[in-house]
Amino acid sequence: MKGLVKSLGVFLLALGAHFSWAENEPELETVPYVDVYQYVGKWYEIARLPQIFQPACTAVTADYGLNDDGTISVYNFCRILHPKYGFPISVQGTAIPIDDTNSKLAVSFFNGKTNGDYWILELDPAYQWSLVGDPNRSSLYLLSRTPQLDESVVNELLELAVSKHGYNIDHIIMTKQLPN
Repeated sequence: MKGLVKSLGVFLLALGAHFSWAENEPELETVPYVDVYQYVGKWYEIARLPQIFQPACTAVTADYGLNDDGTISVYNFCRILHPKYGFPISVQGTAIPIDDTNSKLAVSFFNGKTNGDYWILELDPAYQWSLVGDPNRSSLYLLSRTPQLDESVVNELLELAVSKHGYNIDHIIMTKQLPN
C-alpha cells in the first residue's frame, strides 16, 4: 500500500509525458515575461484538466521557491477526496526556466525521472492568478494566491484557454478548496 501511495505522489504538476490533443493548433502563446521573484510562493489550484497523476485531488496547492543555483523548488500537495480529511499526498521537484522570458519552465520530479512543461499562459499583473499549461495542451491549471477566485475571473480565464490558447475544457475540474 505504501508503494501505491508513493506512486500516486507523481500527481500534481508533474506534467510528465502527455498525449497531444492539439496537434493542429498553432504554437501555444505564453506571457511576455515572468518575474520569478514575484511568482514564487504559495498558489492554490482553482481548476484543472483531468490528470492521471491527480486522482481525486482536493485542497491542491503548489509552493515555489528560489534555489541558490537559480532553479525553482516545487512542492505540490493535495488531499484525496476531501479537502480537510482526505489522505495527504505531496511531491517535490525542480523547475528550470528554458528561455529569457521565464514563462516557459521545464519541471522535473523524482530526480529527473518525470519531466514536463510548465508554460505560463496568462498572468495577473499583480501576480494574484495564473493560467498554466503545456505545449501539447494536455494540461491546464488555473492558480490563485487565495483558495477561491472570483467567478468572473475564472470564467474569463477559462474562456481565454479556449479562444486564445486552443484548449478543450469540456472536462475541466473545479478544485475543492477549504476557505481561508
